[in-house]
Amino acid sequence: MFVPKWVLIVAFLLVAALAVWTWMLASDRNPLPFPDNGSRIFSAASPEAKDAVVSLLAQHGINERFRADSPDVKRSIMWDGTIINLPTETTLRKLGGASSSIGLVSSDPAESASRAADFLRERGFRANVVLDVEPDLPIAFVVTDAMPGTVLNFRKHLVHFPKPQSVPRG
Repeated sequence: MFVPKWVLIVAFLLVAALAVWTWMLASDRNPLPFPDNGSRIFSAASPEAKDAVVSLLAQHGINERFRADSPDVKRSIMWDGTIINLPTETTLRKLGGASSSIGLVSSDPAESASRAADFLRERGFRANVVLDVEPDLPIAFVVTDAMPGTVLNFRKHLVHFPKPQSVPRG
């Protein structure tokens, strides 16, 4: 039976692509933005501290996937969804000094944040919604005394954000 070379080449490329895809998924490095399970966000004290923490995480197998910097926050997004931030003082003030966040995906961040704040208030906690932390990004925050030093953020799916910067390889 005759099989054209181009068919063998295409079949080989498909099998190789499937093998790479399987390896990436098995090593927790899904190259697609799906599923978007939200994020856990921690802030560094300085640019040097951010670089040190990102390097330390890499030594333990949690590598930087890409950077998503804005004028107010420098972000290193890791392959496992953890984010290491370096926010400006203005950003920290808007969030009541909170330096950590639990990020949740929402089709309507402002509405979800409002519902979350109402939910927390009904249970006796203080909670307020902050919408102007990063006006160019679809993110709404809930600052609450239910989680001192931590805020909740509701954001649109990753595909609705500006294109991130690639991580320089070296």
